Amino acid sequence: MRTYLNWIGGEPVAARSKVTVETRNPADQREVVASYSQGGAEEARDAIAAAAAAHPGWAAQTPVARGRVLSKASQLLEARKGELAELLTREEGKTLAEATGEVQRAVDIFRFFGGLSYTLGGQTLPHDLPGNLLYTRREPLGVVGLITPWNFPVAIPAWKLAPALVCGNTAVLKPASQAPALSFELARVLHEAGLPKGVFNVVMGEGRTVGGELATHRDIAALSFTGSHGVGQSIYRQVAQRMARAQMEMGGKNPTLVLADADLDLAATLVVRAGFGLTGQACTATSRVIVERPVLEAFTEKLVAKTRALKVGPGLQPGVDMGPAVNPQELEGNFQHIAAAVKEGAKLLLGGERLTEGDLQHGLFMQPTLLGSVTPSMRIAREEVFGPVVAIIPVESFDEAIAVANGVDVGLSASLVTRDLKKAMLYCERIQAGVVKVNQISTGLALQAPFGGVKQSSTDSFKEQGAGAVEFYSHLKTIYLDYSA
Repeated sequence: MRTYLNWIGGEPVAARSKVTVETRNPADQREVVASYSQGGAEEARDAIAAAAAAHPGWAAQTPVARGRVLSKASQLLEARKGELAELLTREEGKTLAEATGEVQRAVDIFRFFGGLSYTLGGQTLPHDLPGNLLYTRREPLGVVGLITPWNFPVAIPAWKLAPALVCGNTAVLKPASQAPALSFELARVLHEAGLPKGVFNVVMGEGRTVGGELATHRDIAALSFTGSHGVGQSIYRQVAQRMARAQMEMGGKNPTLVLADADLDLAATLVVRAGFGLTGQACTATSRVIVERPVLEAFTEKLVAKTRALKVGPGLQPGVDMGPAVNPQELEGNFQHIAAAVKEGAKLLLGGERLTEGDLQHGLFMQPTLLGSVTPSMRIAREEVFGPVVAIIPVESFDEAIAVANGVDVGLSASLVTRDLKKAMLYCERIQAGVVKVNQISTGLALQAPFGGVKQSSTDSFKEQGAGAVEFYSHLKTIYLDYSA
């Protein structure tokens, strides 16, 4: 078992409350993975003060100097990839292959923004008068707050933190209490890489206290949040009262459209990977499959067969395709959604049961679940489940498929499987989603490309990831200089 204290001002700091909380392995609830000192509003204020004190010195460094620290952190993370991936699997539950890929993602993010530091700056513009210089200068905002979820406990902190740091901001991170270990390990790595004390701080605690302090404190210039719509909306209101900058990335109800001309083997493979990979616990996971009726039966048969072949088990075991739910509440919520769907008239095609045999008896395992005969008005077709539950919705035409896909109040990721180039292009134009895929899984993002949703999936003001991520964490100053006199 590991023990973590809050990371404030470059040092481990115990909470004044002396309260500790434990995380347990979702694959074996008997195993305590780590113990944490639970911070509160006072620790959050201490972390904000440390970040504010460190900001002038960090901001005064050149972007290239800051980028060198990120590049060094990338190297240190890569050297510890195996150890950190195992820790991630034990605390969050995803398979070791998935966890290794996530740690590698963090490695690549820090490497990317380390390199981007050489391009970070403003622009020289032509002036309409001689003897005058007109240019812009990119400057940091100050102290930024970061609130991250449990399902990607190192990748999401990395993709928020790296652009914040390279722009010259200091940061306070509140990780999700379910899986905070990788956030504290990230703080240690950055410290070892040469990040000055106070530039990055981590406080673990309840959302209402620690998150509330980040949302309302006058010294927090901007806040980036990833999580549920309900929590994000509440934080957005708090931040808006101060007119501070806010970035909210929230949930989705992501469709995969399967047209009558699709390669059905490919379509079934993509849905299985996107719906049940990561135990369905991804904001971009496929949770709705919208299928043209002429291929409904054949596609469903293939989907059932491929789903049945998945191996469910502890993520550290070789050959496992799907791990456990992250906690008992998420597991129970999955079953509640399934029961509600069946009550409304959906047909349980596969799964829907808890798994407790053998190695699974002490874990939070369930069968990957397929629901058929789903209509667009059912709750299962409209509400995010965040688990390994996929609903199949039959439609009569391509136009109806688009209408059903767009007929929810969120729009994060959407996928289409077709051989028809014209329909693929029309889909890209008409689908209401921030991430659009053709003949690809709805999950998976390129770190060099912008990411964000539309409608109630996001505030849709600033994008995350890629070179454009620096827009949220910096502002442009326009400078007019007359040297004609």
